[in-house]
Amino acid sequence: MIITLADSGVPLVDQIQDQIRGLITTGLLSADQRLPSVRQLASDLGVAPGTVAKAYRSLESEGFLVTRIGSGTRVSASASATPREVLAAATRLAAASRRESVGLDEAIRVLRAIWPD
Repeated sequence: MIITLADSGVPLVDQIQDQIRGLITTGLLSADQRLPSVRQLASDLGVAPGTVAKAYRSLESEGFLVTRIGSGTRVSASASATPREVLAAATRLAAASRRESVGLDEAIRVLRAIWPD
């Protein structure tokens, strides 16, 4: 699993959660795929095991992960990848927003404004 942490001011737990969530929604991690143990991922990233455990628990509460004693932590069967067309459109929106100096909050406001009810 490819996760990189940055000294960006964003809490490490949030960085881990965001990256795992991204790997699932882009299809790089698929349903029922096993994740590294808390201790293994913490060792790989050079962080405390509690940091990874907190990220896993949060993702489990969001429905992205399932943890079972004896079988470890896996991607939830109900977690699914975002359709490629939607990912492509989101990527284009993000790129255009950066080019035009439009922040994430403003881009989300635009989406909400044009979203059909």
